[in-house]
Amino acid sequence: MNYQTNEQLSELRLNAMKIEYQRQSEMTAVSELTFDERFSMIVTAQINARRDAKMKRLIRAADLREPGASLSSIDYDPVRNLPRKDVMALSDCEWIRRGNNLIITGATGVGKTYLMSAFGREACTRGLTVRTFRVSRLLTDLKSGFGDGSYNQIISSLIKPDLLILDDFGLKRFDVTMGQDFKEVIEERSRAHRSTGITAQLPVREWPSAFDDLTIADGVMDRIVPNAYRFNLKGPSRRPSLEVEQMSQSEAEPSTEAESE
Repeated sequence: MNYQTNEQLSELRLNAMKIEYQRQSEMTAVSELTFDERFSMIVTAQINARRDAKMKRLIRAADLREPGASLSSIDYDPVRNLPRKDVMALSDCEWIRRGNNLIITGATGVGKTYLMSAFGREACTRGLTVRTFRVSRLLTDLKSGFGDGSYNQIISSLIKPDLLILDDFGLKRFDVTMGQDFKEVIEERSRAHRSTGITAQLPVREWPSAFDDLTIADGVMDRIVPNAYRFNLKGPSRRPSLEVEQMSQSEAEPSTEAESE
C-alpha cells in the first residue's frame, strides 16, 4: 500500500475510497484484477458512501413521526383495507415527482402515521426532500410568524420540500385565520407542483366541517383532493391498549402477598 496515497485520500476526505484502497492492499486475489477494475471498485465505494450519507441526512431532516417505518414492513391483513398492489404502485415515488398528493384516513391507531412515514422514508431513499409537521404545530408556527415577521420565510420553507407531510388534520377546528394560513400553504405548494401528504381521522367528505369558513374549506379541498391518491385504513387499533399495558406492568411487578411470603 502506498502510504502517501493513503494520506492524500484522507486529506481530500475521500474516506470510503481510502478504506477500499486499504482493503484491496490486503487482498491477494485483487492482483488478478486490472487497474481499471480496481479503480472502479474504489470510486464506487466513495459514490455509495456519499449516497448513504445523503439518504441519512434526508431522513433526519424529514423528522418523520415514525422514522423506522418501511414499506417492506407493511401489514396487508385484509381487514385493514390496504391493497398491496396499490401501495406498491406508489413505492417508486413517481407520484411525488409528478406533484400528486396522498391522503390517508382512518380511526385512531390503525396505522395512518406509520404508512405515511413509510412513504416519506422511501422518498428520502430516492433522494427526495421531505418534511413533517403536525397540523397543530404548523398553525402555531405560522401564527408566531406573523408576530415576529418570519411568516413569509416560513411559507417559503414549506414550499421547498418535494413532499410535505401534515399529520393529524382536523383534530382542531380551523377558525378563519387558521384556515387562511392553512390554505396559503396548500395553494403555494399546489402552484409549485409539490406533493402534500395528509393523515386524518376525519373522512374526506367531512373535511369541510373542520373549517369555520366554508369558502376557505372549498379552496383547500380543491387544491388537495382531485389529484390525490387515497387510502382509508380500517380495522382495530394497532396500539397496545391501556388495559394490556397495565396488565403487563402488574405481571412484571412482584405482588404484596409474594413479598410477605
